[in-house]
Amino acid sequence: MLMDNPQPAAALAPVPMPLLDGDNVEAKRRELLSYFCQTFDQYESLFTLLADEQAWYTKAISLRHPLIFYFGHTAAFFINKLFAARLLTERVDANIEAQVAIGVDEMSWDDLDDSNYLWPTVAELRAYRNKVRQRVVAYINTMPISLPISWDSEAWLILMGIEHERIHLETSSVLIRQLPLKWLKPEPQWLANSTSAAAPQNRLIAVAGAEVTLGKPRHDLLYGWDNEYGQKRQVVAAFRASEMLVSNGEFLQFVEAGGYDTERYWSDEGWAWATFAEARHPSFWVKQQDGYHYRALVQLLPMPWDWPVDVNCHEAQAFCRWKSEQTGLSIQLPSEAEWTLLRQSFAGDLPQWQRQQQLPANLDLQHGASACPVNQFRQGSFFDLCGNVWQWTSTAIDAFEGFQVHPLYDDFSTPTFDGKHNLIKGGSWCSTGNCAIKDSRYAFRRHFFQHAGFRYVESSVSPQSRNPYETDELVAQYLSFHYGAEHFAVANYPQRCAQLCLSLLQPHQKNKALDLGCSVGRASFELAREFSQVDGVDYSARFINAAVALQQQGKLRYFTPTEGELGDYQQLTLAQLDISQQQAQRVHFSQGDACNLKAKYSDYDLVFAGNLIDRLADPAQFLTTIHQRINRGGLLVLTSPYTWLEQYTDKSHWLGGYRENGEAVDTLTGLHRCLDAEFELLQAPQDIAFVIAETARKFQHSLAQCTVWRRR
Repeated sequence: MLMDNPQPAAALAPVPMPLLDGDNVEAKRRELLSYFCQTFDQYESLFTLLADEQAWYTKAISLRHPLIFYFGHTAAFFINKLFAARLLTERVDANIEAQVAIGVDEMSWDDLDDSNYLWPTVAELRAYRNKVRQRVVAYINTMPISLPISWDSEAWLILMGIEHERIHLETSSVLIRQLPLKWLKPEPQWLANSTSAAAPQNRLIAVAGAEVTLGKPRHDLLYGWDNEYGQKRQVVAAFRASEMLVSNGEFLQFVEAGGYDTERYWSDEGWAWATFAEARHPSFWVKQQDGYHYRALVQLLPMPWDWPVDVNCHEAQAFCRWKSEQTGLSIQLPSEAEWTLLRQSFAGDLPQWQRQQQLPANLDLQHGASACPVNQFRQGSFFDLCGNVWQWTSTAIDAFEGFQVHPLYDDFSTPTFDGKHNLIKGGSWCSTGNCAIKDSRYAFRRHFFQHAGFRYVESSVSPQSRNPYETDELVAQYLSFHYGAEHFAVANYPQRCAQLCLSLLQPHQKNKALDLGCSVGRASFELAREFSQVDGVDYSARFINAAVALQQQGKLRYFTPTEGELGDYQQLTLAQLDISQQQAQRVHFSQGDACNLKAKYSDYDLVFAGNLIDRLADPAQFLTTIHQRINRGGLLVLTSPYTWLEQYTDKSHWLGGYRENGEAVDTLTGLHRCLDAEFELLQAPQDIAFVIAETARKFQHSLAQCTVWRRR
């Protein structure tokens, strides 16, 4: 049965986040429809605060689009995703859907974008949103639904659009909060909380250590973004955490102590931001003749000293360093694992509380459009383990084991896996839907503002961000070649070459090996299974950096193109290769020139030069001197497809592939000329196939000739 389009709900009337399971498809359809309409209405309600055209078209901050963009963006998202999934065949407005499709992610703090845009009018976007609403309602009414809803179903795409708009409800409210008040008009449902008193005294409370499991399983009953799934187990040592979030009153001590003038409290990145921004106090503090006032969404209030301070990550970290200096304790932001351990001490989550009509936290806009006192919502031994304001952590966001991108939203998380985006946890007064659940994982650049504050911990943890995705096209291609899937039943090339080398040597000949032209390191790691020491040397610092990152972190992520700008994100680990950390540490990677190696590269039982000689400027010079680095009885193993190109090797230096006195000279002949004085050919040359994937449907399929030479 088709359902009528529900009438717009009261803007702030909560609708519980739908569970993914159930036993009644039509009941679930009604639930999804109600959730969509309440989300759409609530988002439009936020924009009723804009009273002046300048509020629509002026950037609140230079690193974001004006609000007119976001007003259209969330509606276009539904159409663009459904169209990309080929679930819609006609667009609502192709021009608008192109203009407001992308460009919402922040740039770095000093990367100013002054591009001009011809934005639609407000009336045009209102009309567009109405059309989108009708189209999506019609789609929900007729789409197939099977329960439980999975992330490859049509209903998942609808939830994706809804939760995406709920994210922008919050981020757009932050932009409105940064616009001049004269461009805004207060509306009753968007007024601030009125409760305030003197700032309470904060204190540290002991937390017992425990093992925590981060990430949620695929069968979880709440919608999740890609970065929420997977698993990471972590042992958290005992620590102490502040009972309350840091209040405006507590942060005032840092301001009055000259915190914004003292460079030693700031990281290099943070001090650069503070200097650039000329920051003297938190951004939402307004200093007037009678003291500080507080900028709420559409109001300027007397300073509520007992509300949580709104700061970016740099400011929170600087406060912690100041606090450490004052107390002599190791004060810092909690890690994601420490925050999770705190959150686990308080049972329940937003959907459950909504259904019970009892919210024990300042979430979902149910306690006014602002923060509230830091001692208002006790949650076990602490206050505000969730809600009130987001809480900065010391953890840079990264993926859990088992991470996968959704094929229709492949850039939701991966651009933030760069070590520059710190996680915020817990949700704020403006957080609804997925934003407000305990498993949500959002991250922003450390200089950006949300409705975010912090609590501090006394802890010895020093969180390290794992390596970001490798997106260098050539490096990623070689990572795929070395560590990716096999194609056309052709065995992994560097692995096969290493196995061949190992099979030719006696046990006493496995002390030192040199992998010349090691690229991203697979053969080096394979040789380290049996060699005591392996030197991996490559001319390319980019390749060496990738190999070292894999060695140090035990894992690496990279992007492989499939077609055009599309592609897949891959993760490789040494554990998947059955290479232990002990074996991996036997490899010493360094940048070097095969034709001009340092003297320290000597006394080798094996020198392996895989697909190297036809990329050297002077291969003969390399070959006629390499014996000086190999022990007597040691091996030189060469592989090459002999693709001589003048862009790499001047024709006068080719070893083969030319005529001499009218007679053909092949490369094997050239090898004998260079090597016979010091080496003997150990066995007949053999061909080894290799395949390099360029895209999902384009591959290089080549044959390299392998020759094995023993030093006399």
